[in-house]
Amino acid sequence: MPVVCSGCEGRPAVLKRPKTGHSLCRACFFWAFEEEVHQTVLSARLFRPGERVGIGASGGKDSTVLAHVMKVLNERYSYGLELVLLSVDEGITGYRDDSLETVRRNQQQYSLPLEVVSYQQLYGWTMDDIVRQVGRKNNCTFCGVFRRQALDRGAMMLKVDKICTGHNADDVAETVLMNVLRGDIARLRRCTAIMTGGGGVIPRCKPLKYAYEKEIVLYAYFNKLDYFSTECIYSPNAYRGHARAFLKDLEAVRPSSIVDVIHSGENLCVGVGVRMPVQGNCTRCGYISSQKLCKACVLLEGLNRGLPKLGIGKHQRLHDKILAQEPLSEKEERKLRAVDF
Repeated sequence: MPVVCSGCEGRPAVLKRPKTGHSLCRACFFWAFEEEVHQTVLSARLFRPGERVGIGASGGKDSTVLAHVMKVLNERYSYGLELVLLSVDEGITGYRDDSLETVRRNQQQYSLPLEVVSYQQLYGWTMDDIVRQVGRKNNCTFCGVFRRQALDRGAMMLKVDKICTGHNADDVAETVLMNVLRGDIARLRRCTAIMTGGGGVIPRCKPLKYAYEKEIVLYAYFNKLDYFSTECIYSPNAYRGHARAFLKDLEAVRPSSIVDVIHSGENLCVGVGVRMPVQGNCTRCGYISSQKLCKACVLLEGLNRGLPKLGIGKHQRLHDKILAQEPLSEKEERKLRAVDF
């Protein structure tokens, strides 16, 4: 005998929600998922009428669902937002070029403007070039830093008021675990914030912050959304993968573990007397930084000098030399040139 939907108590259920365990029909699942995102938007006051909002679009399931849901809610509840798509082309052959084709189809499907910015355009390097120089051990560090700055630069080109990204509950919980394991108090304190930025920086928000990854996949599947599902060819060795595997093991035992980890991060209190980095601006490019040079400028300097390890680890003592365009000693160069493949 088919299970009846616990929402409408009429139609047969087609799925069991990973987040709540409720058996729902397709229509009730869509409504529940969209309403939860709507409540997240309202409770956090993410948007104001008349704002121009850039949606970070990669062509993957998260950003595709985000674009779809934002368009639905904007029309259903009259948010009064002007939505645009913003994509970053990292220059990964066989991965990003294919996913950008998906983004361009999404643009047509949702009738939204699209802006694409590339690493080549902004930094003079593609990720393929970077991996050839640095290997596959720390390549995700370069990509993550460059991508965050590229999104901000693209947002400035589009003159948007806010950027919204497809980070979901699993992503946020993984980041909490990673920062705990690294002992990174500064990032741990802000990684659970649903909105970051301000003070001269374009704010970023996460409307899908409490949406489980499994439910995003189900929402995309039952809506027959057009998205790109291939994993980045350079990410299998990423540190995040270990946090993800650990979180999946926890979720299998206790499905609420994902939200529990997020709530733990949200309620974290930093002890009195703990020194926190002071936010300033990069003296070279003007981007936000707690050091004289932002991470992107240090990484880029290392690439241009043929010293890929310059931005990996703590080398703040070399910043003055970099700013003064002074040559490094032979010992310093030898240490920074060595790469573990």
